[in-house]
This record gives sequence, structure tokens and C-alpha cells, in this order.
Amino acid sequence: MSETPTPERRRRLFGRGVSVPADVVRRASETVGRRLRVLSGARAGDGSWLLGTRDELVVLPPTGPAWVRSWDQVESADWDLEEWRLRVRETGTYGEQRPERVFVVEDPGHLLELVRERVTASVVLQRHRAVRGRAGVTVAARRPPRGGELRWMFVFDAGIDPADPAVREVAQAALADACAEIGVDPARI
Repeated sequence: MSETPTPERRRRLFGRGVSVPADVVRRASETVGRRLRVLSGARAGDGSWLLGTRDELVVLPPTGPAWVRSWDQVESADWDLEEWRLRVRETGTYGEQRPERVFVVEDPGHLLELVRERVTASVVLQRHRAVRGRAGVTVAARRPPRGGELRWMFVFDAGIDPADPAVREVAQAALADACAEIGVDPARI
């Protein structure tokens, strides 16, 4: 969709939920291996369904198994209103490109609100430490929705080389400070 939505169309889209068909929930539950309680959902342009539950984001393609990520594994989800695109970026693995999925969604309903709320709720702590000017490293601690061990991660700003010994030193000091702030022994992570 290339046209800019009118304020009336925005109100219509964002003011209501999208009804997820029962067969979609049943199929998603079968591929995930347990009954899902869908809080919000939206259909993507390719026929996939994006389903938000208390604990995870489930993407059910038209055929094949579901893609499932716990909210603490979703680094960000950005909505582009001009292009009607939802870009979901995973937290990924240190030193590797973060996996990203893009969906064209014409009727997001309440899914965007749910995604923002659940991703934000998983963040226990997030601290940025400058390395060069404003660019630096962010230390983040995320907790799975049903509790458990914190997942710690570094996010390096553009132009910051994580292999640089000076950057690693700043990152480790930031991690130690973050751990001290919430009473976690850095040797245990």
C-alpha cells in the first residue's frame, strides 16, 4: 500500500481488534504443540497470521510450521505507517547479524500495542555506555514472560567494533555496573 492513510482510516484500523479465525488458532496450536490463547492477531499480506500471546509472538505461514519467539527474544518491532510494514528483529546471537522479518499488514488491530507492551515488559534493565562521542554499547537484561534466568546482551551502535579490545573493556565494565545495580553476580552469567 503506497498511499498515506487518512486520519479516519487510522482511527478505524487502530481502534478495534482483528478477529482471528478459529481454524488459524487451532492450526497454530497444533504446530506449537500446546493450546494458544491469542490476545491479538493480524493477517499479513502473504497470508501469514501474526498472533500475540501472553508469552510469545507466533507467526503462522500459509503452509508449514509456526515461527515462535518468546517476547524476550524480540529486540524490537517497528511499524512503518507509510508502507504498512511491521519489522520484527530478534535479539540474535553475539557477533552475528540479528535475524529480521518484515510483514506487510494492512489491518494491525491491537497487535502493535500488544507487541510494544510485551517486549517492553521483558526488559529488566537497559543501560548505554558511550565509547566514542555518543556511540557506544547498550547492556540489556531481559526476562522471559513466565520468569526464569535473565538473558544478558550487548547491543553495539553503528560504527562501534565489538572486537576492539577498548570497546570490550567498556562493555565489560558496563555489564559489571548493570549487574551491581540489580544485585546479580556477573560471574554467574
